[in-house]
Amino acid sequence: MEIKTVYAVYFSATGNTRKVVTTLANALAESFEVPLELVDFTRPYAREESYSFTDKDLVVFGTPTYAGKVPNKLLDFVKTGFAGNGALAVPVVTFGNRSFDNSLAELCACLEADGFHTIAGGAFACQHAFSDTLAAGRPDSEDLSILAKLGSAVVGKVGKMTEIPAPVQVEGDADAPYYVPKGLDGQSVKFLKAKPRTDLEKCTGCGVCASLCPMGSIDPANTAEVPGICIKCHSCVRNCPEGAKYFDDEAFLSHKAMLERDFMRRAETKIFTE
Repeated sequence: MEIKTVYAVYFSATGNTRKVVTTLANALAESFEVPLELVDFTRPYAREESYSFTDKDLVVFGTPTYAGKVPNKLLDFVKTGFAGNGALAVPVVTFGNRSFDNSLAELCACLEADGFHTIAGGAFACQHAFSDTLAAGRPDSEDLSILAKLGSAVVGKVGKMTEIPAPVQVEGDADAPYYVPKGLDGQSVKFLKAKPRTDLEKCTGCGVCASLCPMGSIDPANTAEVPGICIKCHSCVRNCPEGAKYFDDEAFLSHKAMLERDFMRRAETKIFTE
């Protein structure tokens, strides 16, 4: 099958999903000797557009895992903002060392419904956005080696393709409910309304947090104020040059502590090619 363009399409608040998707897409573009195009829909303005592909395109499409699924505030856009028009797709999810649960299955289902043909996929463990210790340093060399295997499998599959195969089979249930966060006591916790706080002694008012917030929720005129919705992506925390952003919600901190207590084992990165 002829490929004319490889696309890297991703939402990546803290950079890990971008790294996985662009690394894979760049390798595929080099293998097929075709151009690489980037579609970063992390920022709000990027989701004011729609994106269309063709049956000569190969799209590596990535999102992080939030509560075991595709982030719910992105789901409508993933379902309506992209027209596959027969493009081949490699769905990729990242997850913070607990589990990718049903996120990859949900992303595959969305892309198939959007008119893409999913031919392979992967779930890659990355450093958790909440934590400095949970899967620290990942994706690491071992993860990237598995990513290279996924790329080789895609090249081989496309090279032999004479007709569109059945959708790739991955782990998970696209229709399963969201994971329910738990605290240190094992009971469910709710922190949907938690928002980042600002250490005013550290904050210089540079506005980086407001400019990078994927939801556009931080007031650029007063970055200590978060009038919009917060998805706990930690873009503001991770990108603040002064380390002035933090969360102090007790339920959130209990959940973070539970993750760091119970999920420090090395989670397995997985790829699917059949």
